[in-house]
Amino acid sequence: MDRILLTLGFAALWVVLVLLMWKGWRGRARRQADVVGELPTLPDDLGSELIAPSTGLYVGSTLAPSWQDRIAVGDLGHRAESELSRHTEGILLRRSGETPIWIPQGSIRAIRTERGLAGKVMTKDGVLVIRWELPSGTEIDTGFRGDDKSVYPAWTREENENS
Repeated sequence: MDRILLTLGFAALWVVLVLLMWKGWRGRARRQADVVGELPTLPDDLGSELIAPSTGLYVGSTLAPSWQDRIAVGDLGHRAESELSRHTEGILLRRSGETPIWIPQGSIRAIRTERGLAGKVMTKDGVLVIRWELPSGTEIDTGFRGDDKSVYPAWTREENENS
């Protein structure tokens, strides 16, 4: 009988902790809603393709310059398998099961590699990070961990040529 009560007690504690985490995530989303605002919509014409699509993992987006201040608004906080490509009009990040993220060319501030972003820590230069400005004026960092990291120099070189 003691084991059953102990097991039920731990199960109840686990449920309470999960509910508290969920409530915290929703509170974060509420606090960030005005800062983040609306995301740019995907245009009909992306322009010509500058960098071919690369597969990988969308790590998440954070409020710049903090690499750990993860954005919880909408589905920006959801990690997902993704495909990243660059076009003359901007950058397209298609995510499995989530809405695509469109980064207009004029919004891009920097493209660099980092060790980590949004709680995902890798080896040196393991995450491709795109810093861009939302229509609300807030700068965010969007992270992508590519399956093939040999494409990173093309991304960072391309950005340096466009600056």
